[in-house]
This record gives sequence, structure tokens and C-alpha cells, in this order.
Amino acid sequence: MGSTPRSSDTPVRRPIKKLLIANRGEIAKRIIDSARELSIETFALVTRDDTGHALGADHIIKVPAARSYLDIAHLVDVVRQHSIDAVHPGYGFLSESANFARRMWEEAGAVVIGPGWTVLERTGDKLAAKRLARECSVPTLPATEKPTGHLDDVRHFAAQIGYPVMLKAVDGGGGKGIRLVRQESELESAAKRAMSESPSHEIFVEKAAIDGFRHIEVQIIGDGTGRVRHLWERECSVQRRFQKVVELAPSTIVDRGFAGQIIDAAVRMAKHVKYLSLGTFEFLANPESRDFYFLEVNPRLQVEHTVTESIMSGDIIKAQIEIARGATVDDAVSRCFATDFNTSPRLKSIQLRITAENVESDWSLSIGRIDGFALPTGNGIRVDTHLVPGQTTIVGSDFDSLLAKIIVTAATWHDAVSKSRRALDHTSIIGVKTNLDVLRAIVAHPDFEAGTCDTSWLERNAAPLLASGLELTKALEAKRAPRLSQTTSGSSSSMTGSSNAAVSLRKGDAWALKISDPTITAASQTHHFRLTKVIRNEFPALLRAEA
Repeated sequence: MGSTPRSSDTPVRRPIKKLLIANRGEIAKRIIDSARELSIETFALVTRDDTGHALGADHIIKVPAARSYLDIAHLVDVVRQHSIDAVHPGYGFLSESANFARRMWEEAGAVVIGPGWTVLERTGDKLAAKRLARECSVPTLPATEKPTGHLDDVRHFAAQIGYPVMLKAVDGGGGKGIRLVRQESELESAAKRAMSESPSHEIFVEKAAIDGFRHIEVQIIGDGTGRVRHLWERECSVQRRFQKVVELAPSTIVDRGFAGQIIDAAVRMAKHVKYLSLGTFEFLANPESRDFYFLEVNPRLQVEHTVTESIMSGDIIKAQIEIARGATVDDAVSRCFATDFNTSPRLKSIQLRITAENVESDWSLSIGRIDGFALPTGNGIRVDTHLVPGQTTIVGSDFDSLLAKIIVTAATWHDAVSKSRRALDHTSIIGVKTNLDVLRAIVAHPDFEAGTCDTSWLERNAAPLLASGLELTKALEAKRAPRLSQTTSGSSSSMTGSSNAAVSLRKGDAWALKISDPTITAASQTHHFRLTKVIRNEFPALLRAEA
């Protein structure tokens, strides 16, 4: 790639000819799609059993193992070997690594699309980000000034400010390394777990703002010169253990003046650091008391960027790439979005994350092969997924549990909620357990429709929501049952697929079948069997075998 300077505060912005997507799953496919539309040559990474996201890429590069996505030296070698000039990290993996951005530039001459290592170092440290907020006169919650790995320090500060408190890994992300502690008896075990999830094994303590508070985040885009635009706000209050489940845009805050104060705070911070690329500035906000507090900066593309795209009628990833190629923020925004930025967006959008999790077993990862799926289509419905009809998809323990994101958009909040219910009715995943039951219960709940869910709502109502969701799914399956013999190939309400056009069945394959009679209330019976010989396989139409 030629010689490059060995130090710089921000990434060089220049034309991009070859782009490596250093990620997988639905977000890798999403980035590939936008890059192709910009006529950029794309390179996708795959492992042996995880390839669905790469079908649209110009080049597919096999990596040895799942851990290769975190192997900076290996990724640098890939970039050198293929003369790649830019890398998109997506979210997760190395997307917030200042070391990755710096080494990719210094050792391979490739730009990692994002804010650059200087900003990553400042925002990746949550305490440094809080100091930035205070510099910009943005409210923050009381917290320790330095990270610690000592329980006595944690106990002393918690006693000083009073419970409840949050324990946060100083270098955590994606909801990891965070624990809510309501009383002292919970402190020791929570602190040990938070420290164990921190790469540095250090945490800080922060006064908790929970009951009545919403999780509000502001989408920022800048060009590194001090010019910054906001793309309005999102809300992520429906969450479990700090993992987002449902996201929406704009927020349910009725007082747009109050929402505007939060947006202005994010813009001030972004201008102060001359923010480059995409960033999400996160806050806790109480619409009743009109208090809000800065939480953190996510200096990358977010999982929930989709709802911002939907209400703005545009492509946020294209805008990010345009800025990386040298466009001003004003030019990038005008090219990639159709919405008038001077008025609040009229559209409402909701994102529903479908995950391979067994909700009845404490949301544990559900491992297995996806044998079939149906995903919704129709007016106002978008689905981002790496599931491919006719291709085997294995859910293993190497990657996260996200299978698909359903994004619904409508002119009113009521219509968006109604559309969400219809979309989930037309969704099914066969082969692994998912969180569909709970999603159906969430969008059916009057609190959700009223827009009054705070950050504790899902966990406060976990048991009744699960029970309600199971009943909703049971009723839905009973409604579907008489139609199972009919073909769905001409349906306009969903897109369907199986993991293989002809599912591969072999000697040794085993199943657990639960059989019940819908006409009686007796408990279902579970039967286990293992194939000892496959005679004729045209499954699911026909299977002859010995078991």
C-alpha cells in the first residue's frame, strides 16, 4: 500500500476502492449491500459453518476460526495480501478498538472506518467520556473518579452515595460488565462478576437512575472538522440486563422540548471533540422530572441504526462511507437522506431483535441447526438477517445469538405497534428456541402501546410477559394448524425458507418430539429417537428410516 505516516489524530479520508468487512451476520450483509451500491469492491470473512452473510460480497475469505475476527495481526495480513484500502468493523468485535484502528493504518495503510484511534481511546473509557460530558456542561451521575479492582473501594463509595448503584466495567461494552446493586448484600458478588467481564478487571461505581428513567440515545454524524449533524434520537428502554431487546425512533418522550435538550447535549459533546463518522451518545432521561444524565458514547455503528434510517428515509452506512471517502457531513447527509432535518420526523419505527435464546431457561443461548424459518414482508416491514433459504445455518456458541431484526415503520405510533404485532404473527424459526414469545407479549402489552416503559419495565414484568407470550404463541399455532397442509409459496405476508433444499439426514441424527392432542388438556408427551439407517430422504415431504 506504500508508505504511510506513523501517527495521526484522525483517519485519512480518501477514495475507497476495496473494503474489508471485519464482521459477520446481518450487519456484515448490511454493510456489503451499501458498499456494493457505491460500486466499492467488497471482501467478506467467513468461517466454515458461518457463511450466509457473505453471499453478496465480491470476494469471500475463509478465516481459521471464530477468534480470527479478533486477531488484529491476522486481519492486517489479510488487508496486505489483498491490497485493501479500508476496513468496516461493523459493531462488536474490534469496532471500538483504538489499537485495531492504529495498527491497521500503521502496518497496512488501511483506514478503519470510524472516528479514529484518538477518539476511540477517549470515548472507549467510560470515565474519560464522563469527563468529556462535564467539560461540555452535560449532566452526569455521581461516580468514582478512577477505576478500581478492589472491593473495599467499591464498598466505600457505594456507602457514601447510597444505594442503588451501578457497577460498570470501565472498558466494557454491549451491556457486559454492568451490574445493578440495590443493597449492600448484593455488592460483593456483583462486583466480582463485573470485574470478570472487564478486559482490565477494573470497574467504577455510579449512582443508579432506574425507576422512571428511559434509555435515550442520540445518533451523531460528523466529518472531523467540528461540523456535526444529529439524526434525531432513539429509545432503547425495553431491555434486559442492559441488553436491548426492542428499539424505536423517535423516542416516546412526548415533550419534544425536553427531547431537544438531550439532543443538544449530544451535539455539544460531538462538536467539542470534532467528532468524525458515526457515534451514539447515550443518556438516561426521566420525562416526569425532566432530569437527564449522560451515560456513554458508542463510537461506532449501532445494532439499532435501522430505525434511524427508517424515520429519516435514508442509508446511514452510505453516509458513513461517504464521509470516510472525504465528503463533508452536509454533503453526505443530503446525498443519503430524504428527510427535512429542520422538522421532527413524522414516521415512527420499531426494531424487534429475534435471538436464539431459551427465554424459559434464563434467556440461555439455544444451540442447534435452523431447519426452517418464515419472516414477514409487506408494507412498512424490513428484515435484516443473514439467514438464507436453502442454506444450512448453525447456531453455535462462537457468536452472538442475533438471528434477525424486524423493523416496522408507520405514520403513527399506533400503526407501528399494530404492524409489529402482525409482523411477529408471520414470523417463525424452526430448529432452535427464540425470544419470539416474549416479543409478541411486549408489543401486545398496554404499557408498550402507551409508550410508558422505563428501563426496568421488562425485568419487573418478566414472568407475566413470558406467560402471556406463551399463550399468544399457542393461540397463533392453533390458528395456523388447519393451514399447514396448504402451500405458502404464493403468500405475500412472509418469506419462508429451510436450512437446506433437501435436508441432510444421516445415521446417528437424533430428535426429541413433543406430541399433544389439541382437543384435550392433557400434558404433551416427549419421545426421543435416533436414526440407525436412512432408507429414503425427501424430508420434509417423505422420510423412510429405521430408528
